[in-house]
Amino acid sequence: MITIKLYTIGCPKCDVLKEKLDAKSLRYETITDQEIMRVKGYDLMPVLEVNGESMDFSKAMRWINEQ
Repeated sequence: MITIKLYTIGCPKCDVLKEKLDAKSLRYETITDQEIMRVKGYDLMPVLEVNGESMDFSKAMRWINEQ
């Protein structure tokens, strides 16, 4: 089973990833807690985490398109 987490601050790129995930009917957890993001060292949003692997926007878009 794939575990997907979307770390988002509601920015335009965050919204694009959310729309792409929804369009592919991929189940994911949305995380907006900035303290969690800070602890993980995420300073640029969005971050897509798939089975523990962190992806920036470009890599996340490629991964979603391959699904």
